[in-house]
Amino acid sequence: MAKLTTEQLIDAFKELSLIELSEFVKAFEEVFEVTAAAPVAVAAAAPAAAGEAAAEKDSFDVVLEAAGDQKIAVIKEVRALTNLGLGEAKALVDGAPATVLEGANKDAAEKAKAALEGAGAKVTLK
Repeated sequence: MAKLTTEQLIDAFKELSLIELSEFVKAFEEVFEVTAAAPVAVAAAAPAAAGEAAAEKDSFDVVLEAAGDQKIAVIKEVRALTNLGLGEAKALVDGAPATVLEGANKDAAEKAKAALEGAGAKVTLK
């Protein structure tokens, strides 16, 4: 099989529809156990400025406290929520407590918490 150049690959990708390209990315991630998503970074919360009115919190961090007895099910849920590869999701679960989602809206955070707890994990929202 002839090796394709970067230019040839880009030209081939230009011909794909968005759905076909999305399917390619998913297959690539599965085959090579990588993810095209940006890594989840843990950032310290900035203190509120003095005199600022306390507003209702609109973004939440979903923190995996412990995997529980169903570790494989928890890894699957982490992969579904974050699009991480198998190795990365396993490392995140093994490294608990760890942030699974950062800055998620209230509905997404609650759904993620419910999914992870349904798989047997202990989860907190911060």
